[in-house]
Amino acid sequence: MNSESFKQLLTTVQEKKPLIHQITNTVTMNDCANVTLAIGASPVMAFSKHEVADMVSLANALVINFGTIDEYTFHSMLIAGNRANELRIPVVVDPVGAGATPYRTKVIQEFIHQIDVAIIRGNISEIDALLNGASTTRGVDAGEVSESKHRLAENAAKKWDTVVAISGETDFISDGTNTYKLMNGDRLLTMITGTGCMSAALIASFAAISKDFLLAAIAGTSVMSIAGEVAKQTIGNGQKSLGTYKENVMNTVSNFSDQSLYENIKICKSNEVVI
Repeated sequence: MNSESFKQLLTTVQEKKPLIHQITNTVTMNDCANVTLAIGASPVMAFSKHEVADMVSLANALVINFGTIDEYTFHSMLIAGNRANELRIPVVVDPVGAGATPYRTKVIQEFIHQIDVAIIRGNISEIDALLNGASTTRGVDAGEVSESKHRLAENAAKKWDTVVAISGETDFISDGTNTYKLMNGDRLLTMITGTGCMSAALIASFAAISKDFLLAAIAGTSVMSIAGEVAKQTIGNGQKSLGTYKENVMNTVSNFSDQSLYENIKICKSNEVVI
């Protein structure tokens, strides 16, 4: 994979304006809608079991975010996921808080088992909880795990036959065969609500226009991380500017270009041997 792979992605998103149906976290729904618009796609947030199948039929990608899950929403998620599979529309899953409670972990695993998922994006403890049932998660925060991100991303991608993106100070993204390490970002991204949820929306925006889901996951993750770097430069080092920082992240995404992506992305092939 090289920089040329990224050149036309954003232009295509902006030209086609794909519709991204998001059954997402009610805490961050507005952020997800706005970042989808900022990148050039179009958001729709429909939750009712009576209309999700019809809405998916109009969409180009589906995001399933478990941040504020309940029985009613989960029923709608399954209806939407099955309809997306029927129409071969990519499904992007954000397993927010997996490992925090038995119910949350169970329904996320059930969704992944029942629905053909194109991309799963989560932090290391969320992916570890789903794959190994061993990590400790406090709310949506990442905990400690014994397995490396490279190994975990690759093993999860192989088991679920999907692309897995593990976020953190360094991001690892794998399709089970190829694993990439992304080194953009800033720690301030961890101090504002919704950057992970917004990353899933960005990933879906790229997956909606590209059949290369590994490339889509890398592009969406990188846009958020690079935006975090640029936004930090505009406020200096003061943590009291978090509100301004969040606003500047969104502004940076809205001003993104293909050149911003392929010239600023810090990516390398991860060659750790998985035994």
